Amino acid sequence: MTILTDNDVVIAASAASADHIATPLTDARAQLAEAVALLGYNDGIHQMLATPRRELTVAVPLRMDSGESSLYIGYRVQHNFSRGPAKGGLRYAPNVNLDEVRALAMWMTWKCALLDVPYGGAKGGIAIDPRVHSTAELERVTRRYTSEILPIIGPERDIPAPDIGTDEQTMAWMMDTYSVSSGYTVPGIVTGKPIALGGSQGRASATSRGVTHIALAALRHVGIEPDGATAAVQGFGKVGADAARFLSEAGVRVAGVSDQYGAVFNAGGLDIAALDAHVRATGSVVGFAGSEPLDGADLLTLDVDLLVPAAVEGVLHESNAGAVRARVIVEGANGPTTPIADAVLRDRGILVVPDILANAGGVIVSYFEWVQANQAYWWRADEVETRLEERMLNAWQHVLGYAETRGLSLRTAATALAVERVADAHRLRGLYP
Repeated sequence: MTILTDNDVVIAASAASADHIATPLTDARAQLAEAVALLGYNDGIHQMLATPRRELTVAVPLRMDSGESSLYIGYRVQHNFSRGPAKGGLRYAPNVNLDEVRALAMWMTWKCALLDVPYGGAKGGIAIDPRVHSTAELERVTRRYTSEILPIIGPERDIPAPDIGTDEQTMAWMMDTYSVSSGYTVPGIVTGKPIALGGSQGRASATSRGVTHIALAALRHVGIEPDGATAAVQGFGKVGADAARFLSEAGVRVAGVSDQYGAVFNAGGLDIAALDAHVRATGSVVGFAGSEPLDGADLLTLDVDLLVPAAVEGVLHESNAGAVRARVIVEGANGPTTPIADAVLRDRGILVVPDILANAGGVIVSYFEWVQANQAYWWRADEVETRLEERMLNAWQHVLGYAETRGLSLRTAATALAVERVADAHRLRGLYP
């Protein structure tokens, strides 16, 4: 096997990315191409890993509260089944499209493999803005979408979970729709459910806890003690809000936070509990007392020790990577850093912890929830959190050791480890017929 270093492959990957406008799918494919080159795989294996095993596009009609009807387009992509059933979130957002879902499903495959969770990757979405619909409309669109994808989901086939624009209530509707179709209750069909319906303790904050475990380890790795370190968090939603809270509880001074409406800054550290109350009352971080307003784009270039991009894809790119001043970047979102930005940040000595490691806490506890549902036996919150921390830090040490031994970036090391596990499973199973 021919083993290359980052410098041997990054030029080709960056050149490929520069030939087009970067998208999550082109970024995901560029990362895979680097890993394939490092591992010396042939084109057949590359194509198998790059191509989703199954894709479904569905029309989702919705009867509005007004009596009128609208039509939305939904997707479910199952990227790989080599290591187990497909697993991945369901996203409601106006800009959801098939290529984005393909990329997210691929990243989910690598995430599950890297954390040694026996799943393949999947992802789903509907191109809809949940903010402009009533709860009753969202229930109807969820149930119709679920009924449309019923043939390809199931606790042994594909297990959805919440993502942007969806929550535990969405999962409850999906579970009920699937269960009614089956004729009996099937709690293992989704994860991220309410506790009362078989959800796991700790699932709601699992991604944020995982991000925090990795962030604290990464800070210590570069010689910065978390107590007194500074941080900026982009995104104050499901991942960013709790990540900011957990970092603050660990002694990190969270100086800046942003959402889709703007950003706030306080050099002495934001009061995260008060900020959370402000967001619950107003819907945005903007206008928070005890802070000064900040342009959302400027949050990414604040002079802090730690940057946590926890919003959407592609926010760190060729145009702003050179201005980033954080020592450590821990990706709470999926795909926030483009390949060209990755190369720039690496050349500047900035440590980037990739999404497939940093934000894997959610899928770990989703796996725990699925196991508990299959056993009909529920774990205590402290058991869940202890097992989550152990899995996250073991993966961190494994990726770090692999990267340092081979002179790789953490992203390339993590992707190569994950791709190797998926490819090994594929080879061991063989090709049928």
